[in-house]
Amino acid sequence: MAKRIVESFIDDIDGSGATGTTKFALDGMSYEIDLSDPNREKLEKALAPFITKARAVRADRGVRGRRGAGSTRAMSREKSTEIRQWAKAQGLPVSERGRIAATVVEKYEAAH
Repeated sequence: MAKRIVESFIDDIDGSGATGTTKFALDGMSYEIDLSDPNREKLEKALAPFITKARAVRADRGVRGRRGAGSTRAMSREKSTEIRQWAKAQGLPVSERGRIAATVVEKYEAAH
């Protein structure tokens, strides 16, 4: 018995065939929408007056773009204190204040 499975890429606006996914962001929130060429052109035309006057900025990489999930930026004081105590007990160099080296954080996470 033969079987054919067909997956369709559908425009989220009008249900026609989509040609791709369009990504955009507004107020710190990123969005994706599947659009046909005509609907993508409508979106581009609607945004054009704003884009031509806006400043381009680098995309915020967030936590996903950083090494490891345990970024010291997102770390609580309690966790930082815990990592410092652990590192000292292991004989690893760690400062009393400031940023904890990523290698120390990685070793701590691997041990826990």
